[in-house]
Amino acid sequence: MKKKRFFNMYLTTTVSVAMVLFLIGLECVLLLSAHHLISSARENLALTIELSADADSTAVVRMQRVLEAMPATASYTYISKQQALDDHITALGEDPTKFLGYNPLPDAYELHLAPQYAVRDSILPIVERLESLPYVERVTYQEDIVQVLDHTVSEVSLLLAGLALVLLVIAWMLIVNTIRLHIYSKRFLINTMRLVGATPWVIRAPFVRRSVRMGLEAGLLTLVVMAAVGYYIQHSLHLLLFPPTWQNFAIVAGVVLLSGLMITLLASLIATGRYVRMNIEKMYEI
Repeated sequence: MKKKRFFNMYLTTTVSVAMVLFLIGLECVLLLSAHHLISSARENLALTIELSADADSTAVVRMQRVLEAMPATASYTYISKQQALDDHITALGEDPTKFLGYNPLPDAYELHLAPQYAVRDSILPIVERLESLPYVERVTYQEDIVQVLDHTVSEVSLLLAGLALVLLVIAWMLIVNTIRLHIYSKRFLINTMRLVGATPWVIRAPFVRRSVRMGLEAGLLTLVVMAAVGYYIQHSLHLLLFPPTWQNFAIVAGVVLLSGLMITLLASLIATGRYVRMNIEKMYEI
């Protein structure tokens, strides 16, 4: 009967810790998803580099070498005059050469920046440098989108950071109280060990080991549940929260397992320390 009662208490505590760790894992997934969405939006941001009308093939090659040497370059595409004209005719259904007598569209490069450079403070120096080249007519980009992205990143970062802090506080309080209740039933055993001369660490050691094992098992249970939920979302709802790479999986697994181990370790040390220092009279009062 005692073994069954202990198993039920251990199982209940483990599941309770796993539920809290699930919230931490969910916050980690939200952070990765937000980072993926923002990075994708920045990667889609393009600078259009229009070459001057007298730019020849040599200028085109020089421009290509400049772009290849720039650390901010993620990718680039050369758009010739003829290709720009064909795209214009396809999009608008009119040929400007018929009433102008010449092709007014310039040779151009479409430059995609690396995500870390696709912010206003980094784009402006890049634009100034490119426009200073003698064979560049002008450089254009969607400035309003850059401002929206910068503003959104700031707001999302603050929101997620605040949410992460709140979840960590809630997780800490819930796990500490859960483990404290688990150790509460062993308070007289702790007092007996103290009376026979056991040192504080000897008293704490079995409870700490059990709590750490509980945290590890709760973390593994959380990862199994998260994997099942993620599989359902991806294959049934056809929704991909973040790229399914080993790096992202390792981040989520590391955060969940380390959170479970560290919080249960600290919680068990605090909870056992309370009863190690407590007088026998107070143990009957609580």
